[in-house]
Amino acid sequence: MTTPNLSIGCASGFSGDRTDGVRPVIDTLVRHGGQALIYETLAERTLALAQLARNQDPTRGYEPLLDELIRPALEPCLRHGIRIVGNFGAANPRGAASRILQLAREAGLPAPRVAVLSGDQLDSPEQLACLRSQLDGQLDGLEIVSINAYQGAREIAQALCAGADIVVAGRVADPSLTVGCALAHFGWAEDDWTRLGRATIAGHLLECGTQVTGGYFAVPGLKDVPGMDTLGFPIATLDAEGTISIGKAEATGGLVDTRTVKEQLLYEVHDPAAYLTPDVVADISSVRVTQDGPDRVGVHDVGGHARTDTLKVNICYQGGWLAEAGISYAGVQAEARARLAADTLRKRLGNQMPLRFDIIGATSIFADDHGVFPAALTCGQAKDVRLRVAGTHADRQVAERVLREVTALYTCGPAGGGGVRTSMKARLGSISTLIPRELAPASWHFEEEA
Repeated sequence: MTTPNLSIGCASGFSGDRTDGVRPVIDTLVRHGGQALIYETLAERTLALAQLARNQDPTRGYEPLLDELIRPALEPCLRHGIRIVGNFGAANPRGAASRILQLAREAGLPAPRVAVLSGDQLDSPEQLACLRSQLDGQLDGLEIVSINAYQGAREIAQALCAGADIVVAGRVADPSLTVGCALAHFGWAEDDWTRLGRATIAGHLLECGTQVTGGYFAVPGLKDVPGMDTLGFPIATLDAEGTISIGKAEATGGLVDTRTVKEQLLYEVHDPAAYLTPDVVADISSVRVTQDGPDRVGVHDVGGHARTDTLKVNICYQGGWLAEAGISYAGVQAEARARLAADTLRKRLGNQMPLRFDIIGATSIFADDHGVFPAALTCGQAKDVRLRVAGTHADRQVAERVLREVTALYTCGPAGGGGVRTSMKARLGSISTLIPRELAPASWHFEEEA
């Protein structure tokens, strides 16, 4: 008996993404017999922010918009057998699972079977010793916030095969959300590198949400995209061989064509012949992209090679303070006044911390991180500019001098500055390395109702 194709919708491309795109995706999946819905909500530092939130409140630390993302999906997905898989667990997958069960109770729904993945957070003495050895002293003196390995698809597939309605993960690789669904649906072997490579690229096309449906692609007059205010989220369909078809939610704005797909194919890919993930080394060096219909693109000839023996690890640490302030100048000699203000601040603060200056409207692209404007950019005649100043320092009190000095420009000049806005933020730094796969085993369990 032939296994039916697998259709997977994506309802989020990052933490903070729009939350109103999920229902059109689900409606489209229901109409066409789709089986899975993924949420991708983690970036490099998102998980560290979640860990800081959990440190303040042990019940938190998962995706802040979880309620808005999951509440409209629960009833239709449970009713139509659409599995939900997401890394919205962030630093607290069990907390996210408990909240999902609570949302189901509040909606009067039968309790879903919620599986929780674990193993990405690295804190054992053996794991830490390995990382210190790998990094040769780079961790010395750092205030570590989070250490997480990028886990793969195996445990997602195991949980789905065991009957999970919803799988809650922390730090799994973005494409692995899709690969786990494909492994469970088709029953592929875990060393079927070609099919895994294809599923990985399908996941890569889905993982950033509306980037592949025209959002980040749009440039008026050059790359026009209709309905930017109602962009549809993407849907990928895989057959038993892993052949990929990319579309989007029906009755929505946006665009899926060979150009949007090619841009997303190359996004964050350093070597097209070796796109490294925990599941497989995907190969798009011979890929073909075809326009198969309106908002429907086929992706062919993706390859795959054996996975590596290591997993990527992301280490986030406290990185001091970032002080930002801005002030506007308009009218006669506006740009010259902004440059004079920058020169004044450089002389008053430059020996205390690194500074960056941007004259937005004149030099905001070309200034460097040392606060120097390129010599080729001579003083222009911009009539409406905003001076942005940023400084970093480990000591908050030192960094705060940036805010005070920019505010003082109101009366200390140059003339006519206004609209000062200031901001102080704690910074996070990150280091990436590799760890032997066997030192970071993943696992999963079903979360029980409280």
